[in-house]
Amino acid sequence: MPPIVVLDTNLVLSALVFASGRLAWLRLAWQRGQFLPLASSATIVELMRVLGYPKFKLSSDDREQLLADYLPCCRVIRIPADLPTLPRCRDPDDQIFIELAAVGRADFLVTGDKDLLDLAPEFDRPILSAEAFFVRLNQT
Repeated sequence: MPPIVVLDTNLVLSALVFASGRLAWLRLAWQRGQFLPLASSATIVELMRVLGYPKFKLSSDDREQLLADYLPCCRVIRIPADLPTLPRCRDPDDQIFIELAAVGRADFLVTGDKDLLDLAPEFDRPILSAEAFFVRLNQT
């Protein structure tokens, strides 16, 4: 069974928007079913918001196509109002990834965000950089 993974928005964005960038392998890996990405309504809203940034110059059709390349590969998790006690991220906007990883019982939370990476010792799920996840994914 492929690992269940939470990817932060910046990693998903990089993999989708920069097709020949350093994270292009992530897109290929989720398309091939090498891991199962998790999403929640909050992470989807965040991704949609960021894809709309003017600096990416993406049309509405472009954004829809990119979302269609990612979201069907995801398992969507409903985050309950009553959450267990979880480590608190310094950046409150990143807490959605901790919650998703906990509720979705992710095997890994993969991020390039220092605030999330710094929580690794306090969290019961491994928090890895994209590079560390690449190594793990290719060991199996």
